[in-house]
Amino acid sequence: MRTFIAAACVSFLFVTLSSAQLLPKGNVFIGYSYAHADVGGGSTVNLNGWNGSLEGRIFPHVGIVADLSGVYGGSDAPGICPVLVVPGGGCINVHTSIHQTNVLFGPRVSLSVGKIRPFAHFLVGVVHESLNSNGSSNSNTSFGDAFGGGIDYKLFHVAAWRFEGDYVGTRYFSGRQSDFRLSTGLVFNF
Repeated sequence: MRTFIAAACVSFLFVTLSSAQLLPKGNVFIGYSYAHADVGGGSTVNLNGWNGSLEGRIFPHVGIVADLSGVYGGSDAPGICPVLVVPGGGCINVHTSIHQTNVLFGPRVSLSVGKIRPFAHFLVGVVHESLNSNGSSNSNTSFGDAFGGGIDYKLFHVAAWRFEGDYVGTRYFSGRQSDFRLSTGLVFNF
C-alpha cells in the first residue's frame, strides 16, 4: 500500500511539474508605440501612440494574432509665402495633425527559450488615416499589412515585457507608404 501511495504521489508531482512547462494558451499585450510614417511626397513624420494585441495559440509554436494600434502626431510645413504673408514679412506655417489606426490579423510563430520568447508574424487588415490641416480634413481607409517580430522577456509566470518592431505597408490616397513601428509594453499570459 505504501508503494502505491508513493507511486501515486510521484506521478501526481510529475504531472504537475510537466503541466507547468506547457506553453500558455495565449497572451494579451498593451503598450506604447512609435511610428516613423511616410506621409507621401518623400516626407516622413514621427508619431506616438499605443499598440495592443490578443494572441491565441492554435499549435504549440503558432498562434493567431489580432493587433490594434493608434498613433498620433503632426507636422509643420511652410505655407506658400506670396499668399500667406504675415505682416512683418514672415510666412505662416501650415500644421497638419495626423492620426493613424490599424486593425490587423494573422499568424505568429514563436519559440520559448528560457526567459525569452522570440516571435515573428505577418499581419493583414484595415488601416485608416485622417489628416487635419488649418480647418480642412481628409481621411482614407485602405488595405494594410505588417511583418516583423520581437522578443518577450518573462518577468514572472504570467507577465513578460515585449520589444517589437514591424514594417507596416499602407496604401493611403492612391499611393504606397512604408512605415516602421516600434512597440514596447506588458504581456499577460493566460
